[in-house]
Parts: sequence; structure tokens; C-alpha cells
Amino acid sequence: MSRIITIGREFGSGGREIGKRLSDELGIAYYDNEIISQIADRTKLAEGYVQHVMENGPSTLYPITIGRSFYMGVDPIMEQNNAIYREQSRLIQEFAEKSDCVIVGRSADYILREKHPFRLFVYAEMEHKMERCKKRAPESEHFTDKELKRHILDVDKRRARYYQFFTGQTWGDRLNYDLCINTSNYDIKELVHAIAHLVEA
Repeated sequence: MSRIITIGREFGSGGREIGKRLSDELGIAYYDNEIISQIADRTKLAEGYVQHVMENGPSTLYPITIGRSFYMGVDPIMEQNNAIYREQSRLIQEFAEKSDCVIVGRSADYILREKHPFRLFVYAEMEHKMERCKKRAPESEHFTDKELKRHILDVDKRRARYYQFFTGQTWGDRLNYDLCINTSNYDIKELVHAIAHLVEA
């Protein structure tokens, strides 16, 4: 089985923790937020703009002055969006060529489809996602339960929109993954051990 592992995840489901722990247990590379900074460096676009596009999906309404750089065309905003996705694809391909690895998010399951990675999708029931978010929230964050639920739904909606725009596939559809995991009632460490065993089998 491939030791290139991609992880799609709902916000608050523990997907990022699974990815990091899995990379540690298997002794392979781990890629997540550093992808944003490297894309920003390659495209000469502001890191905040790159993060906005990757978290919110393509938008022709985002102020061009925030991300303006070398990319100009008939639709400069759309060209910037496409430039970000192209660099994301190249970077993820380079990571996969270099060594076994775990890549969280970034449509990596689709980008690396010809390499047949082991594709995970991690999800959870809303109450468990809210509980996890509360435990990991910075002290300055003060969401009410209603606001937190809306935030979680908004993040997942944006991830789904981004994924569908660039892949033409439905984010979270079980047919696009090798293993879908509901983390609601399970210990993350135990899940990671089981996944690692499956990957190594």
C-alpha cells in the first residue's frame, strides 16, 4: 500500500492531529501549513492572500490590491487564483516525488491521483467538533455555541467549494477516498495506530 497519505478533513474533526501523529508513527514527512508559505514565495503573492484563496476558494470579489504581483491578464484575480493552484500542484507533486509523506488538505488526494495515494477523509459529529474546537481555541477567541457552529459550517463549506472548483469532485464523497473515519467516539492515538498498521500491512 502507498506510503503517500493524503488527509481531507472536516474542521474540528481531528484530521490534522491524525496526520501529524501518523507521520511520526510511520517516520515519514508531514506537510500542512508550510505549503502556504512556499506557494507565496514562488508566486510572489502575499502569504495572507494565498491563505485566503486556499481557505475561501476562488473569488473575483477579493480586492486585487491585496494580492497584486506579476500575474495580469483578462481576469487578473482569476489568474492569480489559478497561479496559486498550479504552484500548489507542483509543490505537492515535488513532496510526493521526494519521499513518503502525509499531506493534509490542499486537494492532495486529487493532485496525486496518478500516484494512487492512501486517501483518508476524517469527519465527526458536530458536538464533538465543537468540543475539540473549544479545547484548542486561543484565549482571545470567545465564540458562543451558536457562533462556533456557524463558523465550523462556514469553514467546511469553503473547503468544499474550493475542492469542487479545482477538482470537479465532491468534497467528502466516500467514493473519492480509501478510508473515511468518524472520530466522534474514538481516541485519536488508537485510530492512528490502527491506520498505521493498515498502511504498513
